[in-house]
Amino acid sequence: MTKWFAGVSAAAAWLAGAAWAEDVTLQLKWVTQAQFAGYYVALDKGFYEEEGLDVTIRPGGPDIAPPQVIAGGGADVIVEWMPAALAAREAGLPLVNIAQPFKHSGMMLTCRNDSGVTKTADFPGHTLGVWFFGNEYPFLSWMSTLGVSTDGGADGVTVLKQGFNVDPLLQNQAACISTMTYNEYWQVIDAGFKPEDLTVFKYEDQGVATLEDGLWVSEERLADPAFVETMAKFVRASMKGWKWAEEHPDEAAMIVLENDETGAQTEKHQKRMMGEIAKLTAGSNGALDPADYERTVKTLLAAGSDPVITKEPAGAWTHAVSDVALD
Repeated sequence: MTKWFAGVSAAAAWLAGAAWAEDVTLQLKWVTQAQFAGYYVALDKGFYEEEGLDVTIRPGGPDIAPPQVIAGGGADVIVEWMPAALAAREAGLPLVNIAQPFKHSGMMLTCRNDSGVTKTADFPGHTLGVWFFGNEYPFLSWMSTLGVSTDGGADGVTVLKQGFNVDPLLQNQAACISTMTYNEYWQVIDAGFKPEDLTVFKYEDQGVATLEDGLWVSEERLADPAFVETMAKFVRASMKGWKWAEEHPDEAAMIVLENDETGAQTEKHQKRMMGEIAKLTAGSNGALDPADYERTVKTLLAAGSDPVITKEPAGAWTHAVSDVALD
């Protein structure tokens, strides 16, 4: 009888804890992959549960824009690149960066050497594949900095609206395409190209890198102290997940695979991706570095006649959450 009551008490305690768990919905920028390993690790290892959170992670995709999701009430917090988030803010959606797990940029152009493009001076007269849906902003700023028109012609570049694949490079439809250090570049290699067949231009090396994969929320919700506290718990647990993933990349990749309901990812690719992702999150404790923010804003404002943003944002980031989370 004593054991029965003990069992009931334990079950009641568990149910009570579950009933009081705070619900948090995270919208990812892209599909389930090692790019988001820290969040899946935090979920798998119980780091969110330890904070009293019940977290739902929603994968993204080519037809999902995180700012639109949060604007429609479909998420509490989103993963988004800073250019897209600041453009959305200027357009009237008051997004605020509350944490920045990614310290470095993984974005680059990958070019076929046989196209004749091996340096930036070779860009004019060629077709370059560019991702849109907010991902085009750093590219446009870069071209403006180089003084290269994106309207085509012998003195400019022709912009190919690139799908989220590497087909234009493989099929010789573009001299260069958009790639990430941790994803599409390796798809090109797996397709048969050797590193010596390619020239890569990392945005970070070109001085036009912008911040990627930050955590953003709606500004009005930050007026609620309870929401700030919930987000602090979320950031604290997420960064614990990220640091665990950095230290255990192969295990983190396997956790990602376990959460991939599509079955589209492979162990080889995810382990390789996680190794590259760890390089991008290294050096971040989760708090946004104001200097990195200023660099991003400066790059975006340098977009010439077609700027990503027309003025320096005000109130686009805060340490109110990270100060609590990382205290």
